[in-house]
Amino acid sequence: MPHRPYVIDEMISAKAIAARIEALAQQIKQAFAGTEKLVVVGLLRGSFVFIADLVRELDMNVEVDFLEASSYGDGMESSREVRILKDLRGEIGGRDVLVVEDIVDTGFTLKHVVGLLKSREPRRLETIALLDKPSRREVDIKATWTGFEIPDEFVVGYGIDFAQRNRNLPYIGKVRFTEPEQA
Repeated sequence: MPHRPYVIDEMISAKAIAARIEALAQQIKQAFAGTEKLVVVGLLRGSFVFIADLVRELDMNVEVDFLEASSYGDGMESSREVRILKDLRGEIGGRDVLVVEDIVDTGFTLKHVVGLLKSREPRRLETIALLDKPSRREVDIKATWTGFEIPDEFVVGYGIDFAQRNRNLPYIGKVRFTEPEQA
C-alpha cells in the first residue's frame, strides 16, 4: 500500500515519557495497595512499549496478559468496528485488573474492551492510557489514568505505528505529510 511521504516531528520526548510513567506507577501502586497480584492487560499492539516500561516501575506482584483489539487496520481513521484478534490467556474473574492502552481516540476500542472484561467479573478494573485525544471522542469513556493529553494530531512512536512503521521510535512524534493526498 503506497503512502504519501511524511516527516515526524518530536511531540513528547523519551525523557518526558519516562518521567510521566514513573509518576503514574506511583499512583497505580497507591490505588492497588494491598492487592495480592495485579493483572496488567496490555492492548496490542500499540501498548507493548508502554506496558513494558510501566510494569518495570511497579514494584508489586504483577501478572501480564495481552488482548489484541483492532478498529484501525493500516489506516489513519477508526473503522468504529472493534474486533478482538487475540483474547486473554488467563482468567480475570475476582481479580484486580489494569488495562493498558496506548491512545484513546474515538474511544470505541477502550469502551468495547472494558465492557468485555467487566462481563468476566473482575474484582476491580481500572484503565490507563499513555495518550488521550479528547477532541476526537465519540463514545463516553475516559481512562482512570492518562499520561498525556494531546491535540488531534496523527502520532507515531513508542509502540504506536502508521501502517506498521515507526513503532520503534523512543518518543511520540507527530506525522506531517510533505505532499498533498492524491484524489
